[in-house]
Amino acid sequence: MRIFQQSFKFLALTVLVFLSTTIYAQSSHEDGGQIDTREEVDAYISHHLQDSHDFTFFSYTSDEGERKHAGFPLPMILWSSDGLVTFMSSEFHHNDDGHVIVEKNGLKFAKIHSKIYELEAGATAVNFDAEHHATNGARVLDFSITKSVVGILVIGLLMFFWFVRLAKQYKTKKIPTGFGRVLEPLVLYVRDEIARPNIGEKHYRKFTGYLLTVFFFIWLLNMVGLTPLGFNVTGQIAVTACLAIFTLIIYAVSGNKDFWMHILWMPGVPILIRPILAVIELVGTFIIKPFSLLVRLFANITAGHTVIMALIAIMFVMKDTLGVAGATGLSFILSVLIMFIEVLVAFLQAYIFTMLSALFIGMAVAEHDHEHDHKVVDAEDVRSDFV
Repeated sequence: MRIFQQSFKFLALTVLVFLSTTIYAQSSHEDGGQIDTREEVDAYISHHLQDSHDFTFFSYTSDEGERKHAGFPLPMILWSSDGLVTFMSSEFHHNDDGHVIVEKNGLKFAKIHSKIYELEAGATAVNFDAEHHATNGARVLDFSITKSVVGILVIGLLMFFWFVRLAKQYKTKKIPTGFGRVLEPLVLYVRDEIARPNIGEKHYRKFTGYLLTVFFFIWLLNMVGLTPLGFNVTGQIAVTACLAIFTLIIYAVSGNKDFWMHILWMPGVPILIRPILAVIELVGTFIIKPFSLLVRLFANITAGHTVIMALIAIMFVMKDTLGVAGATGLSFILSVLIMFIEVLVAFLQAYIFTMLSALFIGMAVAEHDHEHDHKVVDAEDVRSDFV
């Protein structure tokens, strides 16, 4: 039975990689066309790593030779010079010079490299300077529902549904059933192996809810990012920065007097050195710790997606050298191998972020017995004198 289950899991993962490879291969990069050069590969990868104002499953070429996209538009919510402007992303269209422009409520908006600009009155096209920056438009505040926001909402609703059901099962059953049997060991693992040893018996219950939320949120988004849906939520630095800021706020607000005393006026250190160390500790607390959290998650997920997309691009770049079948086969085999690693990385990055968050919180709420510490030090000094 176990062999059958393992074979089924392997087959499911292989099919997933095949679907991912096929769908991504059919998708075009931002400028469309085939991928034949290194520059086009870079543009292809960059396009798929970025967020998007619409949800595209895959692209294809119609019988008439027109490039079409299978998906659905998302709401555009912009704050312009005339106030709030809303419309669907499907209203964007290409004008004569190839740039995406939409006119709404007497205002013209241009979409340049996924950024929204409001054009000057009377403008009929986008003017660029030598560095390809728009000279006749200004950035607007963009509150649109993007593909990453859709991913966050979907995973958030799924987590809410699953854990509400799990909580209700505990009211009537000692052992959960259904999908709750999958969630329970993971919940116990986060509680007993991450929260309790790093925060301590006295305070761990207070922060277990946050740690569970962060762990499942990151892990599920990482896993969804490996599917053909094309989500790359944890590969957006704005998302990882928000998660790191949440951890920063929690351990900064929860820090006790011992925590702040060891940062601002640490005992047992010469007075002249204390201000210098206080600056270093403050930088480490408010900058280095959250920065390490956000960069580690962002960099690892982005690197993983980049490698997968680069391997998929092999079928385009090497089709003349190896043939279509050879390049596609090589791309598929390498993608399968790297997918196994990425599944591990998806869990590992969620674990590391949760573990470090628990460690930082535990350092903030830890209680120190200074009198006992000094007694231990004095006893060791006396013992060393006799020795």
